[in-house]
Amino acid sequence: MRRISSQMNNNDTQYNLRIQERRLNKITNQLGTQQRIQSLRDDPIAAGHLVKYQSYLTRVNNFEKNALTLSDQFKYREGYMQNSLEIMHRVRELAVTGANGIYSKDDMYNMAVEVNELLGELVQNANAVGPDGNSIFAGTNTDSVAFEVDFGAVEGSSVPLISNVRYNGTIDQNSIEVDENKFVTVDNVGNRTFWAENQRLFGGRDASSWQVKEESVINVDGQKIVLETGDNVYSLVSKINNSGAAVKASVDPITNGLNLITTDARQLWLEDVSGSALNELGIIKDSSQKPPYNIGDSVRVSGGSLFDSVIALRDAMLSGDNETIGSRVLASLDSGINTLVTRVAKTGSEFERLQNNALRNSATALNVTSNISREGDLDITKAITDEKMLEYTQQATLSNAGKMYSSTLLDYMR
Repeated sequence: MRRISSQMNNNDTQYNLRIQERRLNKITNQLGTQQRIQSLRDDPIAAGHLVKYQSYLTRVNNFEKNALTLSDQFKYREGYMQNSLEIMHRVRELAVTGANGIYSKDDMYNMAVEVNELLGELVQNANAVGPDGNSIFAGTNTDSVAFEVDFGAVEGSSVPLISNVRYNGTIDQNSIEVDENKFVTVDNVGNRTFWAENQRLFGGRDASSWQVKEESVINVDGQKIVLETGDNVYSLVSKINNSGAAVKASVDPITNGLNLITTDARQLWLEDVSGSALNELGIIKDSSQKPPYNIGDSVRVSGGSLFDSVIALRDAMLSGDNETIGSRVLASLDSGINTLVTRVAKTGSEFERLQNNALRNSATALNVTSNISREGDLDITKAITDEKMLEYTQQATLSNAGKMYSSTLLDYMR
């Protein structure tokens, strides 16, 4: 029950004016932001959908950006690999030419000079730096030079030439998310891209009586393998073969030493993470020596890089050894070219996948944006109409209030 009093009309007028002002203020804010929902209470269900859509749109935009960034990196990397492949084809032509045995020593020397220049160009490509200043073929060690070069005296040359090229990067790989829980692996490992042959390690230490003294962990080509107390060399071989690493292990039937062979052209990466199992077997040196150049002195190693193959070709030309060129060197060059072709094909397929991911994410972003617009955007035409109606109502209310309280100070002046 309402009480009838002299203030009733004034209170009702003021109350209704405040309601109209609140409604007018709300629709003015909506027009200013072009958003229908100003607070959760406006439409709780739509607000919940809107938050999810906006969060998903942010992720989709990030996925698209990741895919495009990786596409650019793969494009630069493929360019250097293609150029390296052209260099290797020219090196092979020179190897075939030098292997037929009809050229003079001076001719062989001239071919060796060209091979040496091609070797320098190959090393330059391997040490390429991308537009972001990061080394392209150094794995995750992007701040350093991928390959270090040693110069030394070479028989047949009066000046120091490249005598050794050592990998200075890592074999770790980054995984970049390009879709919801879908990742692309960035494989920038230089000692796989520029490797020519399967690497073989033949241990020279008898391991028939060897056992693990305490629980240890070893790293074989990036795979962590746990060794339990009491494991022997045969247990170690089984665990390596079942680890998923691109390495096959065996026990030599003559020396009883541990043999390791990669399943494709790559440089073996061996490390004692905890314990000293591989060091006890004589496969690697102590933990102060870092891979991949920590192989034990008693281990026989075969299988080299593209640089080793080109260096061997140059040195054979300088010494006039065409038999070596036509057998071991030419086979090594062919293997290296096949490896490089495989890596180029892999990079190209990954580039295409990233392009497809970017296109799909772009289309998804448009669909999600449409959903956001449906849930949260303001109907401008309706909002402007409502605003004008509220303004008209407010003006009418003020006009009626003015007529209701028409007395002024002048009415009391005589």
